[in-house]
Amino acid sequence: MAAEEASRSSPRSRREPKGRAPRQDKYSVLLPTYNERENLPLIVWLLVKSFSESGFNYEIIIIDDGSPDGTRDVAEQLEKIYGSDRILLRPREKKLGLGTAYIHGMKHATGNYIIIMDADLSHHPKFIPEFIRKQKEGNFDIVSGTRYKGNGGVYGWDLKRKIIRLYRKEVLQKLIGKCISKGYVFQMEMIVRARQLNYTIGEVPISFVDRVYGESKLGGNEIVSFLKGLLTLFATT
Repeated sequence: MAAEEASRSSPRSRREPKGRAPRQDKYSVLLPTYNERENLPLIVWLLVKSFSESGFNYEIIIIDDGSPDGTRDVAEQLEKIYGSDRILLRPREKKLGLGTAYIHGMKHATGNYIIIMDADLSHHPKFIPEFIRKQKEGNFDIVSGTRYKGNGGVYGWDLKRKIIRLYRKEVLQKLIGKCISKGYVFQMEMIVRARQLNYTIGEVPISFVDRVYGESKLGGNEIVSFLKGLLTLFATT
């Protein structure tokens, strides 16, 4: 068992076979949206700017859950502006939970690394190159943003907010298969499961800000679901 874990976590085990040129890493950003028509153009522009300036290969997958405010129309325009090789709109008919949105987005991701983040600008894309550098520096399976280290901070931030994370694609696929939560506790459960499976986790200090436009999507029912999910998570880990 120990030998298997050492082999999985060893940088040598993840190298390309001898004689074959290593493929360029590609980063797939999963961006679930619901009523984000004001925020979406800005977050996409910031993502494109960050990736373009840093030179990393990327794609942005927008998973809109039937937003009644016209978010899907905005996403379609962004797809035309930036090209369908960079912006992929993969909508669903209605809200089905954050966890299932990531599962849906994963089916369309072509990158070998997955970045999950919120579309409400509580996470600034300027931190993404730091996530990528941190992953390469430590050969981590997962890199998570934290407000508890270094220069990380919080400005008007709600503790129920989701956290930006970078995953090896195969790691995220395995974690999704292990998780039972479907709502906002989903990301927390993934980290708990990751530690159980001995995946390596790096951290980057980042600042969080409250949403720029619109109201928080965490209503009373979703807060109750969040708390129930936490109880279930504690009971099953």
